[in-house]
Amino acid sequence: MKNIHYALADGIATITFDEPGSPVNTMCADWQKDLTEVTAQVVKDKDAIKGIILASNKTTFFAGADLKGTMRLKASDAPAVFTEIELIKKNFRTLETLGKPVVTLLGGAALGGGWEVALVGHYRVAVDSKKIQFGLPEVTLGLIPGASGITKMVRLLGLLGAQPYILESKLFNPREAQELGLVHELVADASQLREKALAFIAANPKSAQPWDDKAYKIPGGTPSNPKIAGALTVAPAMLRKTTRGLYPAPEAALAVMAEGAMVDFDTALRIESRYLAKLVVSPVARNMINTFFFNMNAIKSGQSRPSPLKDGATVEVPRYKPAKVGILGAGMMGAGIAYSQAARGIATVLKDVSLDKAQHGKAYSIKLTQPHVDKGRLSPHDQTELVKRITATDRMEDLNGCDLIIEAVFENRELKAEVTKQAEPMLADGGFFASNTSTLPISGLAAASARPEKFIGIHFFSPVDKMKLVEIIRGKQTDDETVARAFDYVQALGKIPIVVNDSRGFYTSRTFGTFVMEGAAMLGEGIPASVVENAGIQAGMPVGPLAVLDETALSLSVHVLDQTRADYRAEGKTHIATPGELLVERMVKEHDRNGRAAEGGFYDYPAGAKKILWPQLKPLFEKPGATWDMQELKDRLLYRQAIETARCLSEGVLTTVHDANIGSIFGIGFPAWTGGAMQFIYSMGVDAFTARSAELAARFGTGFEVTDKVKAAIVKHTPVY
Repeated sequence: MKNIHYALADGIATITFDEPGSPVNTMCADWQKDLTEVTAQVVKDKDAIKGIILASNKTTFFAGADLKGTMRLKASDAPAVFTEIELIKKNFRTLETLGKPVVTLLGGAALGGGWEVALVGHYRVAVDSKKIQFGLPEVTLGLIPGASGITKMVRLLGLLGAQPYILESKLFNPREAQELGLVHELVADASQLREKALAFIAANPKSAQPWDDKAYKIPGGTPSNPKIAGALTVAPAMLRKTTRGLYPAPEAALAVMAEGAMVDFDTALRIESRYLAKLVVSPVARNMINTFFFNMNAIKSGQSRPSPLKDGATVEVPRYKPAKVGILGAGMMGAGIAYSQAARGIATVLKDVSLDKAQHGKAYSIKLTQPHVDKGRLSPHDQTELVKRITATDRMEDLNGCDLIIEAVFENRELKAEVTKQAEPMLADGGFFASNTSTLPISGLAAASARPEKFIGIHFFSPVDKMKLVEIIRGKQTDDETVARAFDYVQALGKIPIVVNDSRGFYTSRTFGTFVMEGAAMLGEGIPASVVENAGIQAGMPVGPLAVLDETALSLSVHVLDQTRADYRAEGKTHIATPGELLVERMVKEHDRNGRAAEGGFYDYPAGAKKILWPQLKPLFEKPGATWDMQELKDRLLYRQAIETARCLSEGVLTTVHDANIGSIFGIGFPAWTGGAMQFIYSMGVDAFTARSAELAARFGTGFEVTDKVKAAIVKHTPVY
């Protein structure tokens, strides 16, 4: 057997998972074949076996399904998937109903299919480490736990108790697992696992799963229980409100939970298999696996990080975490960055033009942490220590010795140049300088730097404490070492870095702009604002384009437009504003509607009440004879962003598909069901996508045009599995 080692000695059958050439164990085709073979051997050796131990030769226990194989599946493969998963379960059931004690040794993580393998054991022993994670994250990948995970977790925790771990993919560590009754014993070190297993086997010569006891009842009751029935009655509607019907996995998981709880165990397993076979070949699953597993792992492993050589030697620059970071500007953005750093143990100097403003920015960290203190999640001492890491100041000299200085001042080129020249000399030897600009080209800002090779863009998103993405922008002169250190700094904050090359608006702001301006253009065509907003929501965007414009400020969009016009004039060119840009400009300059912060934009914000669309939008923009097709509106919003993403790829602003997909989802809220802006194209099929784009371009302008160059870039970067 290639993936499983089997040994029988002194009555103990040890089944060890050890996939060759892989850092983890997966349910690949060879493993499935080996599982059938080893199960047959165990049955053959039954009379000589006193107990069975499930173990791993990897640092983790088991990683789960073979997702590369999953990516290659077609809709016609669903029956074969059903047969495969049923065979895996048959083998699991053979082992756990043999009458012999089965013990799982958990020396490392067991996620997804790995946790389902772990649940084969009647007794589970784990190393007591907070770093080890267990659980069923399948729903986050557009799948459901289909190798008995749903059926067993419901029978272990009950219908209500299992919901967070199935529908929300909540993970847990070994100690939490013990508290839930999912792990039976903890040990301090992996070397003690086998000893505990042997002790259990000796004390329990006959063993069975709890659900195989005829007297066993699901904790909390079945769907026939009035309390459970009441919860299940509203659950689908609540779930649909969250998923908007775009994510089939959570709804399928809930159905499996409820249907499986009404039948016997083995029938429940078949129900689970049927739902999984349908989901695993769906486009949504393929999209989400591609991005939330493969693309995310590409970023986490540093595939976007340059590997510069230190001083011309053969040794790469090591991973980096700055000891002291300075921030210029204590507004909401600067204060948010300060909190994120202090929470990760980084000493922070928060500087503003006055001490009062700097201290106000520091107080933001108290505001963010106080709810956690009140709920007992953070001790008052830890809160105090976190805030103490932030030094509020109005003195530039206090930045002396910083490894990194980030300017987070207003989006004004002259102001940014001034603070750069003042602060840069304060850097420690080998330090680097960053701008948090969201739109201004980094290479232009670097002109104010004495060392442009050590100048970079680090674009945080607001609110910084909640937004995981950070866009790193390489200027024309930025060197590899600076990019690598910026990448490491972002990861040290626990955030997700993407790396892009310099251009106006970079990637995220540029693409985000196409979404909101397409929405504004629709309004200008006479389509009711409520319809425009609903199109965004139905497409899967977090909020409608007009609401987003209000949040980011219409006045800021006009400021960026004015700056763009000025920059074009300086280059001897003319910027042609889009219909959406002109409408937003009209809202600001003719009607003084500047956005939410100014208490009025596309929406009104009455005190103590929900926001409402500004009533004047109807007489100003709606056209009684205007017609629309909702699917076309949704296409416009999604296609426009995807096309702009592909243009960024063709221009070299983006260099990888994984940065594009992760950046679009975590930076601008592109719908997760699509797998991101580029995966949206690949899922549609390149030819079908370009054909639909041509239709939209013919009706709504060149923003939807896919040139031969852009199409060539799309084809070149097509992922292969």
